[in-house]
Amino acid sequence: MRDYDDELMDYQSDAEDRYDDYDDYDEDDNFDTGFEGVDSYYEDDYIEEEIEYVPAYGQYNGYDGYSATSIGRIDPNDRTLTVVVRNTSGADAEAIVFGGNENAPQPAGVTVTVEESSHNEVREESKANPFKIAGMKMSVSNPLQFDNVMKITRRTATGSTTVRVYQPRNATSPQNFTQQLIDDHNFEMDVTGQDSLRFVVKDGATVVFTFTMRARANMGNLLRGHNVAELSSAPRTTGLPQLDLLRTKVPTAFGIKPNAAKPMVRKVVRRTPVKKLVPGTNAAPANPQAPIAGVPPQAAAPKRKGKMGNFLRRRKR
Repeated sequence: MRDYDDELMDYQSDAEDRYDDYDDYDEDDNFDTGFEGVDSYYEDDYIEEEIEYVPAYGQYNGYDGYSATSIGRIDPNDRTLTVVVRNTSGADAEAIVFGGNENAPQPAGVTVTVEESSHNEVREESKANPFKIAGMKMSVSNPLQFDNVMKITRRTATGSTTVRVYQPRNATSPQNFTQQLIDDHNFEMDVTGQDSLRFVVKDGATVVFTFTMRARANMGNLLRGHNVAELSSAPRTTGLPQLDLLRTKVPTAFGIKPNAAKPMVRKVVRRTPVKKLVPGTNAAPANPQAPIAGVPPQAAAPKRKGKMGNFLRRRKR
């Protein structure tokens, strides 16, 4: 009786002689289709891949369309606004800070001044050069002033009004040595001609704001061909030396500056289906190693035995 391994090996060898062209595969291998010698045949579509590497999000600090070096820098000594609000009217009254477009007058007895320039100048400048406030210190002569909420209002020329409420009491703490001062790092406000800060000032109270600019638009940069955006890279000063030094210190190991993080990229692959041969034509396949007319396939591309056949032959021995 014939051995099972011998019969299996014969079937394997016959299959390899007919179809196998996969051993030692590389990109230039030509797989037999079974239609060699026929003038026209169908061949499966193949995929053309177009690979593109694009910068991952975050490489340019979240600014699309601008490189990191094109954005201007705000001088750390030129990013503070000190706004002083006083009420001497004899009763509680609402003060209006900013709001350049509306330019609403203050109630009688309420004054708003800016130590660095003037309130009117800040209003006018915010129309053409808007800025963003990130971080605020607020000191009051009467601690009860913190009970009055502040309304961040945006009013458009079409009459719509958007109001966001800020509660100063969220920034107070029993651990504060001075109960008349708060320092809120999370306070944010966009200041354009449409934006204003409104709150009720108690009678005889004085409120002092110290606002820190995080970003602003400088239209004068257009005259030099530069980006109008300017950012402040220095951390906001809190007045606590330990915290300020911790924010500005660059972590090092044995005095060696850490390597900058490598920019990440993501791979984009675009696949386009393409047909090699149109049925009904005598055109040769695009592959240069395709079978040549008049030459048997064995002579054009010698067959190679597969790994499975070699394994079975060694096993028989």
